[in-house]
Amino acid sequence: MSDSYSSLGQATANHSVQDLSQPLASGKGWMKFVGIMFIIQGAVTALTIVGIVIAWLPIWTGVLLMQASSAIERAQLTGDSSALKESLARLRTYFIIQGVLYLVGIVVAVLYFIFFGAMFAAMMKNGTFPH
Repeated sequence: MSDSYSSLGQATANHSVQDLSQPLASGKGWMKFVGIMFIIQGAVTALTIVGIVIAWLPIWTGVLLMQASSAIERAQLTGDSSALKESLARLRTYFIIQGVLYLVGIVVAVLYFIFFGAMFAAMMKNGTFPH
């Protein structure tokens, strides 16, 4: 089973932008799909009072993915190196946002377990734990 992109590890200076953007361009449909789903998620989240505060995050990530998809398509079709660079920059921002959100989620989960663990311990110590 051979990877069709295995030659990219041995890239030389004579590879064209079309060759280099091909692996990413082959997934542009999925990027557009996920981008649209993020935008829909943000729109639905904005329907709630609390959600309106954070709804911009999925909308922003969806727009980033849509822009990255359009730029990689442009790079694939025209060989425009600045379009390839733009696409990679948009994807970089997308992954940074996702990474920060995962870190925030981990911190919130740890604080949640500490808080409710302390509440449980206090209830056990005071004997007010429901039977």
